[in-house]
Amino acid sequence: MNSNVSLVKVYTPEQVAEMLQLSKNTVYDLIGRGEIIAKKIGKVYRIPASSLSFVFTGLDHDLFTAEKEDMKELSRIQEALADVRKQL
Repeated sequence: MNSNVSLVKVYTPEQVAEMLQLSKNTVYDLIGRGEIIAKKIGKVYRIPASSLSFVFTGLDHDLFTAEKEDMKELSRIQEALADVRKQL
């Protein structure tokens, strides 16, 4: 293993459900709504420990929503940048 790779603690949705005393389905719903940020690897989700620290503040959901809004404007921004670069 590469010594430069730092290992991040991750959990399954089932483990998170047990820790938060929720049902597994509730955890999947929270993932779907962006309230818990998870990475889908193949067919399974993995939830970084850092995501759980934000569950109660709503910060992850706010960032997720803001990113979705930013992505809507990305093509327009890229077109504007291309136009400016042509003028240089």
